[in-house]
Amino acid sequence: MRTNKILAALFIAPFALISCNMVDNNRNSETATIRVFLTDAPGDYQEVNVDVLAVQVIINDSIIDLKTNQGVYNLLDFVNGEDTLLVSDEVPSGMLSQVRLVLGENNSVTVDDMIYGMKTPSAQESGLKFNVHQDILPGTSYTYVVDFDAARSVVETGNKHYVLKPLIRVYTEAVTGSIEGTVQPPEAGPTVMAIGRNEDTTTIFTDTVSGKFMIRGLAAGYYDLQFHPDTGFADTTLWDLEVTAGEITLLDTLWLQVE
Repeated sequence: MRTNKILAALFIAPFALISCNMVDNNRNSETATIRVFLTDAPGDYQEVNVDVLAVQVIINDSIIDLKTNQGVYNLLDFVNGEDTLLVSDEVPSGMLSQVRLVLGENNSVTVDDMIYGMKTPSAQESGLKFNVHQDILPGTSYTYVVDFDAARSVVETGNKHYVLKPLIRVYTEAVTGSIEGTVQPPEAGPTVMAIGRNEDTTTIFTDTVSGKFMIRGLAAGYYDLQFHPDTGFADTTLWDLEVTAGEITLLDTLWLQVE
């Protein structure tokens, strides 16, 4: 499977603020608003379903259960710029030290039209923990995006047994930018790697039907964009692409050459 051929560093960033907007002055001056969105990068599976039970925060050393849109989400429904709202809730102002994403047991992956259940390591039963250490100011709205890397979160342990080991990248759209493009032909199915000047690397796959891709949450700066397609097509690199905070760098269609 394509995921086995990738040798790249995995980066799991802490939760980051992507917007901080003043809200209606009529709201309670002692509370703030938190919103959490879920998104994903394309993966080499038909479906990757995760069971979201709760989103929790620790504010002023107290655990708070947020009003969460519970359910089983197919991560591959939220790729290339798509996302879905998990939480929009009021919280007390104070020090936000941690955010937790709590998953249930109803997780599955679909491969070759076959559905396989996925176990989640017991260490994650209390939730996937992200240290934040952010002052939550009263009358302010805070928005976070959880980027679930489906392709590398699904681990095959042998004989069609799968384990869900979530790898999550969280970023700030207000201070980061995106790269969007299309690769042809779609069947080339390249891995796309955005490599920054500090060697930080973000890796995604193109959509296998349209060839589209979108890499979100990139710090402002210059990137080399590497395309590593399946066999039969040549590797390609686009050099020195500039990413600007709050903007999308839109690329011309890239046609890969046959080897």
